[in-house]
Amino acid sequence: MTQKSTGGCLCGAVRYTLAERPEGLHACHCSMCRRHTGGIALAVSVAPGGIVFQSDAALRVHATSDWAERAFCGTCGSSLFWRLTAPGPAQGNMALYSGTLDDLEGLELIEEIYVDHKPEGYAFAGERKRMTEAEVLAQFGIGDAT
Repeated sequence: MTQKSTGGCLCGAVRYTLAERPEGLHACHCSMCRRHTGGIALAVSVAPGGIVFQSDAALRVHATSDWAERAFCGTCGSSLFWRLTAPGPAQGNMALYSGTLDDLEGLELIEEIYVDHKPEGYAFAGERKRMTEAEVLAQFGIGDAT
């Protein structure tokens, strides 16, 4: 990946630059991410303040639970990110969908979450950190995901 990580939606109406190079890819198997992205959600972690939007007039945000929101381009429909909205130390953390990055070179899968929701039809090879729904919610200090 280039020194400066950039990306955007399919039509270019939403463009961004990341403050830091992503450390690796994270896969989420929860049903909301699968519905939002059309499959396994591969994303990179972005801390609050770690992204600057050069153009975001088409950015649309939808609250998908009491503690999170998801965003997409209102022009082309590209899924862009998931962001934690619940109060606490992790508020504002974002999972930016890796397909929106201009360059994925060198990024490897380093974590899977919601592994207890993973469909039986696929499995990733290799060893990495794996977390269940309960472990993810506890990490963020959130109760039930209802």
